[in-house]
Amino acid sequence: MPKALVVSDEVDERLWTEAVRGCSVDLVIGAGDLPYDYLAFLSSALDVPCVFVPGNHDPDLSGYTRYGGLSMKDGFPTVWPGPAGGVNADGRVVDVAGLRFAGLGGSIRYNDGPNQWTQRQQARRARGLVRRARWRRRRDGRGVDILLTHSPPLDLGDRADPPHRGFACLHRTIDVLRPKWLLHGHIHPHGEPVPDRVVGETRIRNVVGHRIMEFS
Repeated sequence: MPKALVVSDEVDERLWTEAVRGCSVDLVIGAGDLPYDYLAFLSSALDVPCVFVPGNHDPDLSGYTRYGGLSMKDGFPTVWPGPAGGVNADGRVVDVAGLRFAGLGGSIRYNDGPNQWTQRQQARRARGLVRRARWRRRRDGRGVDILLTHSPPLDLGDRADPPHRGFACLHRTIDVLRPKWLLHGHIHPHGEPVPDRVVGETRIRNVVGHRIMEFS
């Protein structure tokens, strides 16, 4: 069973030291709003891959293409601002450490910052993600293990204030893809217990902060 260090939104300074090497995991999973240097450090110190989606406070990674070690934008070589060696799952279906991820980063649009989407925009992105996941399943018979998002589904762990409303389109995405897990950040518990929610075959978990998880 792959074991992961799952992080989101809140930096744990104890992990940003060599002490993190004591964690025995197979990968790092980031659900957004963390310094990319933090994700890169965790991945490097643990010598494991990192898969992530950007949050609404993260730099815009759209428009970049990567071939081997070369990053390109607008046809010119450039420095990729994301975490070194990290796999950006936003809008993509990716296989990392034996797990299949489908990713949708960002939050509901509430100002002009990056990685923010209206309900309609995110619904369009979700439909594209579903098409890609279905195509991959037709090719190899494998479904999605983890739907990795920054924001939660609407009315499933979100908040009433505009910046923290969830996305309605995630309900259909769950229904169609039937992942074992939906992992999200964005909603800070502030010390309150946050129970998992279960929709059909999918367990929804708020991963703000950090935790170790095993995936069967």
